[in-house]
Amino acid sequence: MFIDRARIRCTAGGGGNGCISFRREKYVPRGGPDGGDGGDGGDILMVADAQLQSLTDLKYHSTWRGERGDHGRGKDQHGKNGQPLIIRVPPGTQVRDFETNELITELLEDGQQFLAAKGGIGGRGNARFLSNQNRAPRNAEKGEPGEEREFFIELKLIAEVGLVGLPNAGKSTFLAQVTRAQPKIADYPFTTLSPNLGVAYLSGYRQFLLADIPGIIEGAAEGKGLGHDFLRHIERNKVLLYLVDLGDEDPTDTLRILEKELVDYEASLAERPRVIAFNKIDITENRPKFDALSKEIPNAFAISAATGDGIEPLLERIYELVEQARRDEEALPTAEDEGRDYIYEAPFEIDPEAEGFRISGKKIVRAVQMTDFGNEEAVVHLMNKLQKMGLFKALKRIGATPGQSIYIEDIELEYQPD
Repeated sequence: MFIDRARIRCTAGGGGNGCISFRREKYVPRGGPDGGDGGDGGDILMVADAQLQSLTDLKYHSTWRGERGDHGRGKDQHGKNGQPLIIRVPPGTQVRDFETNELITELLEDGQQFLAAKGGIGGRGNARFLSNQNRAPRNAEKGEPGEEREFFIELKLIAEVGLVGLPNAGKSTFLAQVTRAQPKIADYPFTTLSPNLGVAYLSGYRQFLLADIPGIIEGAAEGKGLGHDFLRHIERNKVLLYLVDLGDEDPTDTLRILEKELVDYEASLAERPRVIAFNKIDITENRPKFDALSKEIPNAFAISAATGDGIEPLLERIYELVEQARRDEEALPTAEDEGRDYIYEAPFEIDPEAEGFRISGKKIVRAVQMTDFGNEEAVVHLMNKLQKMGLFKALKRIGATPGQSIYIEDIELEYQPD
């Protein structure tokens, strides 16, 4: 089954907790703290894999969880980091935020990676809190939870040439003739219910990737038939090959329908390089039709997908257009050429609520998540950290009064000014 859309949830591994431990050896008085740090949680990565051609694995495996980091132990033993979790997807995969539908990234090349969810950092053991003021710290951090994100994954096949035509135009037969693909071929409409890919090989070690896009009928752009299910796969094609059956009652009307459906779906496709081929020239009564059409459409090709007649010059013409598109693509500026944008992110934000203030911000939330509120020394350490961040001064400036509640994630604190 060809699957080209999926919804997945990724939860990266949480960091391991830091350890509270003290060195105890015979004849070594006041050995000091030796609690190790927790290991970092495992990241979740999406990696483009050219061996895949659909999102079937994601459709039936929608929840992914990274490996948690090990907890720290005594004798300064740090926990082991969680191993990264790899989600393999086909090249051409788009990754969107499920809530906002914002395009986050596209994985277009084999091996290209995307960090889907970042693993939490491990908590520090009490050995990290040793200082001249605190020679026996009884404080250790909890591991940070792993990042949790939900995505909408959509595949748009990466083929340099898109093969479009009405049902029974001979697209599957053409694909089988010029590539090593083995699509299903039968003498009834809608034989092909999913896109098929194949590599066309020419002399001199030249080649291009060809995709048979099924389901195009009149009204497809409005969702008729398979509609939008497969029209999206045409968007990435560098060149379009229109295949028209010479046996149609009016082949020029067939060509008009194909052009209209593509342009109605995506207006930019009108400017895409195209080649027109009239199929089934091997049928005797079709030859006079092509003689008349060649005057109206002078650059069209007459071919027989069944016998191979006329296919070689057609492939040569397609390859010329593909090569030109490749050169134009290489000339486009890359993201590195355009430079990078740097965005300032405030350490925290304060939003008033009915009974107090809601505090948000990556750094401040992380500090709260990694605090063990059952440990008094850990809570004092958190208060000192919030003070250094400037939170209490900011609350004072906006008129916070003693005793008001401060909400950070699901933790409620009480505001007490200095």
